[in-house]
Amino acid sequence: MGEKEAVVPLPYQPHDVEDALGEGWAATLLAAFRWMQLGRALDARMQGLQRQGRVGFYGAATGHEAVNVAAGLASAREDWVFPGLREQLVALVRGHPLETYVHHLFADGRDPALGRNMPCHPTARDVHYVSMSSVIGTQISHAVGLAYGLRAKKDPGVALVFFGDGATSANDFHAGLNFAGVFQLPVVFVCANNQWAISAPAERQTAAESFAAKAAEYGIPGRKVDGTDYVAVHRELEASLSQARRGNGPSMIECVVYRMTPHSSSDDPSRYQPADWGTRARAHDPVERLDRWISAAGLLPDVLRQKMREDAEAQVRAAVLAAESTPPPGPETLTEDVYASPRSPGPA
Repeated sequence: MGEKEAVVPLPYQPHDVEDALGEGWAATLLAAFRWMQLGRALDARMQGLQRQGRVGFYGAATGHEAVNVAAGLASAREDWVFPGLREQLVALVRGHPLETYVHHLFADGRDPALGRNMPCHPTARDVHYVSMSSVIGTQISHAVGLAYGLRAKKDPGVALVFFGDGATSANDFHAGLNFAGVFQLPVVFVCANNQWAISAPAERQTAAESFAAKAAEYGIPGRKVDGTDYVAVHRELEASLSQARRGNGPSMIECVVYRMTPHSSSDDPSRYQPADWGTRARAHDPVERLDRWISAAGLLPDVLRQKMREDAEAQVRAAVLAAESTPPPGPETLTEDVYASPRSPGPA
């Protein structure tokens, strides 16, 4: 049996998908697949550039595409996204320009942060995507604080915060979920459980039956979902966002995914992962799973699939070309946004 035959199929009939996604389900799945292709092309290209020394650091999201694309498509413009590490595709789906993101990866003169944030740590205020930090779990407290503010202002937005399985061991996880539960805030917690906190396996993070089960201790509903199943993730996110938007409080979704690449360009997973991990992960490849389902449903002829892949690769190539032809930030930018501008002297 070849690798393609080993891919776990999506367990749906067309009417099941329509029930989950609504009457526009076919267009939604095609849009999702197109974004997944872009994410996969971006990861492949940037990992290659990092190995060549043309990009300083990269943390791929390969294997997380179903979660990230579903979040981008299911969330509303007024919602705010607080990323963990691998959610950059959420910003792109919500409208952040690919070229701007690639300028950030190259830390050039058109990087919105002017090289102050390490690659894969973008800021995208244009789409309510909050600048992330590598400090584990801090975004959870930030999201809860913003959700409190949204409700105080009677703003219809919801805070959507992502974190990994390892972050559930951080103090901010407890503080954030406890505060959100007590005040019934409009926030959706998404644990992207890729089963490895760098080198620590998920079973070393908790003795609970799941990470989703932890939510109940804070008075918050928690659900566990197959994060490599696009339909399941989209349905759960849409339901949780709708619940929060109606004023019915927070919820937590644990999305079980398979990390298909090293933790980052600084990692060597062969030192700690079992030898068969790659085979198991490929069997749950979210892109392959969705590809097979929409192909079997007659939505994705070979010529369209090929065009989507070529378009994705062309977009990434164009963005890289633009970034590599852009000079680095000028020395005069070193103190921009650091010191207040001197005030003009007032009238005598």
